[in-house]
Amino acid sequence: MSLPLAPPSMAGQIMDMPLLVSSILQHAARHFGTTEIVSRRVEDNLLHRYTWRDCEVRSKQLAQALARLGVERGQRVGTLAWNTHRHVEAYYGVSGGGAVVHMINPRLFCEQLTFIVNDADDRVVMFDVSFAALVDELAPQCPQVRHWIAMTDRATLPAMQTRVLCYEDLLASEDGVYEWPEFDERSACGLCYTSGTTGHPKGALYTHRSNVLHAMASAMPDGLGLSSRNVVMPVVPMFHVNAWGIPYSSAVVGAKLVLPGRALDGASVYELIEREKVTFAAGVPTVWLALLNHVEQAGVRFSTLERTLVGGSALPPSMQDAFQDKYGVQAIHAWGMTEMSPLGTVCKLSASLAERSPEAQQHSLRKQGHALFGVDMKIVDDHGTELPWDGTTFGDLHVRGLWVIERYFNHDESPLKDGWFPTGDVATIDADGYMQITDRSKDVVKSGGEWISSIDVENIAIAHPGVAEAACIAARHPKWAERPLLVVVRKPGAHVTRDELLEFYVDKVAKWWIPDEVVFVNELPHTATGKIQKLKLRAHFADYLVEHAGAAQ
Repeated sequence: MSLPLAPPSMAGQIMDMPLLVSSILQHAARHFGTTEIVSRRVEDNLLHRYTWRDCEVRSKQLAQALARLGVERGQRVGTLAWNTHRHVEAYYGVSGGGAVVHMINPRLFCEQLTFIVNDADDRVVMFDVSFAALVDELAPQCPQVRHWIAMTDRATLPAMQTRVLCYEDLLASEDGVYEWPEFDERSACGLCYTSGTTGHPKGALYTHRSNVLHAMASAMPDGLGLSSRNVVMPVVPMFHVNAWGIPYSSAVVGAKLVLPGRALDGASVYELIEREKVTFAAGVPTVWLALLNHVEQAGVRFSTLERTLVGGSALPPSMQDAFQDKYGVQAIHAWGMTEMSPLGTVCKLSASLAERSPEAQQHSLRKQGHALFGVDMKIVDDHGTELPWDGTTFGDLHVRGLWVIERYFNHDESPLKDGWFPTGDVATIDADGYMQITDRSKDVVKSGGEWISSIDVENIAIAHPGVAEAACIAARHPKWAERPLLVVVRKPGAHVTRDELLEFYVDKVAKWWIPDEVVFVNELPHTATGKIQKLKLRAHFADYLVEHAGAAQ
């Protein structure tokens, strides 16, 4: 819990200007006003182009329109939207006017969405036309929402059961002559909910101060390394933890921003990268898997792409190698959480690591990385005792920092332990300060009292040329309590067998880490943010080893 600040013994003599997200957009519009924002429109897949200067004018029009609709400071305005220019306007126009932008993940179940909209007490919800049917389903269950706004123009306004307002009509009624208000930088700015894999989703309520500090720190060289010379494409959805803060950090440095809309297939992503000369892109492994498959099948290469940021779930080493070795693109591992706004670590070589052998460098680059300034971390045992940073001892990962939540929205009880947030991850930290997630605490396999990292087991499977995706789960065992079970999706046309895959593990891990069995499936279940739903797999295959003792596929 935060302690009250003591008054200064001697006050400094520096201007006192609050850290507000509106100041980020104001900076981009004033100093990089002609830099483009390119967006694939949801309604017709055509490309929309304008500038950071245009974006500020329209964001101000949105702030005016919301005020005219009666939205007051601190009230929540929801968005059900893809990565588009209008969603960027919502990021700045809602928060800049003093309300709270609430990015809603449309991939969640309707029951979860209803809970989220009602728990947030959204008074207005703006939505892309592709979610019209979803809004018709939600609206009767969310009576506190006063206005539903379709983020489109009059010509493409969908026919709906719900009474909706037209986004472009609202903006056209305002003149954009508007001064961004100043208020306390600790005021609420944005709201994101966890994916809710167990129980109801929980909200993380960010402040203007935390979002600005996160944007500045993440843009630094040992963070995302952004500059005005970059062309940045967040493929990670803007409804997934602020798109990792990229709509803010891109504006901080004045980078060109490229937004893919809802076209996230490999061919569409590749075409947009090449057309707009993207140099930096960010997304989850499932997106990059589709992109790599397209590039390989089409026999094409990247002409401008230099770096990809990979987060959301572990970056498989085989994917990292494919980007680097085949296409000359650096795949950078990052880690964070909704509760951390989200970035905590980014994996880049420090000066000392850069002097070591290529093998040692590669070993470090496989990890989740080094903490950004603004975040601290530690690993602890079951009793809360801090464990050594030796790269082999693993424990529960705890964090604290300038953009880490103190409690969940609408929850009185704080999850903090001695001022630290328990992440639910099991990790090691080496002597150089590089953190590596070995598992989620609920996913680790505990075999005969010894722990097996499901992530390490999965990474080996994915390295096999015949494997598209893999998940390692703990299955009940009569002797060892739990043993690893591997659930695998083959690549199209591949014929890898159970025995061949298990043989692939020999000399790569300790023998007792090798899975007992392999189950081949057509697809793996994923969460709304692209992570494999191991909870569902455990529920389905928990007794597989008991029921199929001695079976081989």
